[in-house]
Amino acid sequence: MSAKRYLFYISQNYSYAILRPLQNIILARGDQVAWFLEGKEVNASYLLANEIQLKSVNAVQQYKADVVFIPGNVVPSFISGIKVGVFHGFNSGKLNRRGFEDHFNIRGCFDLYCTQGPNTTLPFIELAKQHQHFSVKQTGWPALDPLFDLTNVSKGAKPIILMCSTFSRALTCAPHLFETVKRLSESGKWQWLIQFHPKMPKEIIEQYKSLESGSLSFIETDNVIPLLQQADVMVCDTSSVLMMFLMLNKPVVTFNNISPQDYMVDINDEDKLEESIEYALSYPAELKAKVECFIKDTHPYVDGESSQRVLAAADELLAGQNVAVKNKPLNLLRRFKMRKKLKYWQL
Repeated sequence: MSAKRYLFYISQNYSYAILRPLQNIILARGDQVAWFLEGKEVNASYLLANEIQLKSVNAVQQYKADVVFIPGNVVPSFISGIKVGVFHGFNSGKLNRRGFEDHFNIRGCFDLYCTQGPNTTLPFIELAKQHQHFSVKQTGWPALDPLFDLTNVSKGAKPIILMCSTFSRALTCAPHLFETVKRLSESGKWQWLIQFHPKMPKEIIEQYKSLESGSLSFIETDNVIPLLQQADVMVCDTSSVLMMFLMLNKPVVTFNNISPQDYMVDINDEDKLEESIEYALSYPAELKAKVECFIKDTHPYVDGESSQRVLAAADELLAGQNVAVKNKPLNLLRRFKMRKKLKYWQL
């Protein structure tokens, strides 16, 4: 049997960490992987020496992928292969311009959605019944496979506070908490790690970089998992990365979360940040129980084998099983926009 060809279609740097666990499984079984980097927001320097980059749409077409994995929202219909959505994060409750949860926005691009847990699987199953042009399989999220390997995690003498923030001006906690984080880092009580979304405005990034000291490090990375493993508490806002942190059964303090839940410690006053972190560091039993319920509903897999399940779901579709009833919609306007964006007009 000839080797299967898989294409990773990415447009953001965080996609590397999402798809590499999947790549490891594909290569281990003797199949092929190639990467296509779309747009200016993804950095090719993050590619490893043994990773293959297809540098043009023509090269993608010649590659003739059997399956395309996408951690983003859209993918061109004109490239070959079944299109599998693996998501760029968890559903954090963010709403699109029409007031709907963006995580469940059906754009007509995918043949299969590989969902993370019951709280996303059930809505997608209902959407599949409604639209009938895609399939759904609960697999867990490949990005989390390395998260549960804690064998090489080192701990410092002081508690580690990881601050992450989304880039949206309406949702970000970064500008609101700057003075408080500055004061707390200068006290030396805790070790701070700061990691922001790659689209964060440069002026905010420079602000926080100015705080770097023996007690605070600003980290730019394509892989946040080692930071999640090291930290004891996360400070965040409405970024979906907080859900990854919760999967380790560790507490999160959120600032002005748009949909605060009982498994978070949510505040709307920066003066309450210090006491909220202290509370979280005490690992209260009532909060721990709520986090455990969240995990079961959101991502019940802690075996590190979600990549295996994603590949099995894609192989099932390739074999003609779990196929949707209808073809995907034509999406003529989106097709035109994608061709224009990629400057590709061949049939």
